[in-house]
Amino acid sequence: MTPFIAELIGTALLLTLGCGVVANVILEKTKGQNSGWIVITTAWAFGVYVGVVVAAPYSGAHLNPAVSIGLAVAGKFEWTNVPIYILAQILGAMIGAGIVWITYKSHFDMTKDKSTKLGVFATIPAIRNYPSNLFSEVIGTFVLVFTVLFFTGATIANTEEVIGLGSLGALPVALLVWGIGLSLGGTTGYAINPARDLGPRIMHALMPIKEKGSSDWAYSWVPILGPVLGGIFAAGLFLLLSA
Repeated sequence: MTPFIAELIGTALLLTLGCGVVANVILEKTKGQNSGWIVITTAWAFGVYVGVVVAAPYSGAHLNPAVSIGLAVAGKFEWTNVPIYILAQILGAMIGAGIVWITYKSHFDMTKDKSTKLGVFATIPAIRNYPSNLFSEVIGTFVLVFTVLFFTGATIANTEEVIGLGSLGALPVALLVWGIGLSLGGTTGYAINPARDLGPRIMHALMPIKEKGSSDWAYSWVPILGPVLGGIFAAGLFLLLSA
């Protein structure tokens, strides 16, 4: 399995479970309807665990453009590999979102509220305030990437080994994402991953979802720019502290 395929499959698994739990909690007539935030954050963490387990041996399991960029800024990942990783992550996210729509299609059809349908795919802020929303995404991703850089900070004997989220195993990363969701996710829905939001948002726009409404492109830049800035700031502080 190539790094491209690993990132694609890992991100697809992450989004299948992540968007899947949102669908289970907020769509009409599901078994998990209204089961709450703890269910959503827990399943997203499990989704990270599954994606990292599958992708880590082959790509380092970034599964997130902000992680790939942050690792590159910190000198732990080749810049030449960043574009292909990001492409794989976005395509994987699109595949995962498509799987969720197929799985829950009957429930999408029964759900009348258009923003609820969009919420399965893309993040929607609890209170729309662009500076505040952007800061939330920056700080959430900063915590993610800054911690990941310490996960991957140990010396690796085999210099050909890929450095990424899988270096200490999947569980610490899952716990990290779980903690971010529980603590910092209430403002924007914690995209903390441009591919996680952009890929499914594209699918929402393209797929024949019944009475789906707008894909809210006016907000879409926040969960892209915020995580990228958060990853860069985290890498910058890591380099400063490591100097």
